Amino acid sequence: MNEDRPLICDYEGSDYQERFWDCGERAYEDRVEAIALHRLLPPGGRRLLEVGAGAGRNTERYANFEQIALLDYSRTQLAMARDRLGDNGQYLYVAGDVYRLPFAPGIFDASTMIRTLHHMAEPLDALQEVHQVLELGAIFILEYANKRNLKAIARWLLRRQAWSPFDHNQVEFAPLNFDFHPAAIRKMLAKSGFDISRQLTVSHFRLGLLKRRVPLDLLVTLDSVLQWSGGLFQFTPSVFVRSIATGEGKSVVEGAFWRCPVCRSLDMKQGEEGVRCYGCGRLWSVRDGIYDFKEAPEE
Repeated sequence: MNEDRPLICDYEGSDYQERFWDCGERAYEDRVEAIALHRLLPPGGRRLLEVGAGAGRNTERYANFEQIALLDYSRTQLAMARDRLGDNGQYLYVAGDVYRLPFAPGIFDASTMIRTLHHMAEPLDALQEVHQVLELGAIFILEYANKRNLKAIARWLLRRQAWSPFDHNQVEFAPLNFDFHPAAIRKMLAKSGFDISRQLTVSHFRLGLLKRRVPLDLLVTLDSVLQWSGGLFQFTPSVFVRSIATGEGKSVVEGAFWRCPVCRSLDMKQGEEGVRCYGCGRLWSVRDGIYDFKEAPEE
């Protein structure tokens, strides 16, 4: 769509949901993340944007919102989410690019980005784009992979890894898989227009040996208690941050919902075949209940 766009991690056709979550012995991670989300989410709202929704693992946890827009770059992941959740009017399935969100400014009063930022080569650009589609005062819940975790510190001290967990630069430990330093995340959020209100540390016991030997309910209970330490220090592999969108007033166009990812026009009209941009003439299709903004159609 855009030659200057950063590389994107594409889960199209992937068995990630089945391999990693359904069969990957991740019940501990799923349950402690659910606890963190419950603690950070507002009691409800009008419209929530779920960035990196995947197959909809977390979507039902946002049920108190009137409308939930599931955004993912993979159509096949969204198709799995639609099969799981159905079409009841509450869910909107959108294939698109976080660097060029297909939404008008200020239309969401909440957003989440869980297990997604670690695929962002340009995380600041992604966070700034999310801020654009949030109204002022909106809640944004971000989860990020923390490079300054205890396992990484131990490996570094034992000289089993080259990169320092204390360096503020992000580290790409696999192609398009990044870990971030907490201080760097705080700086990026501030630069993007977010004020942090709360931090939780999550997955304190993400070790295969512990998960095999210690009862799941006990691990979840202990993690739930320790999550509160996030306001003091962050040494877990996963950190959840709740922040508030601040800044100057946005130019919200009454009645506008879509925004063209290519020409950025708000002159968009929805029809049976999809969403027509009258700024550049493109027709963004809707297929099998999924709005497709992933690849630019011909003008």
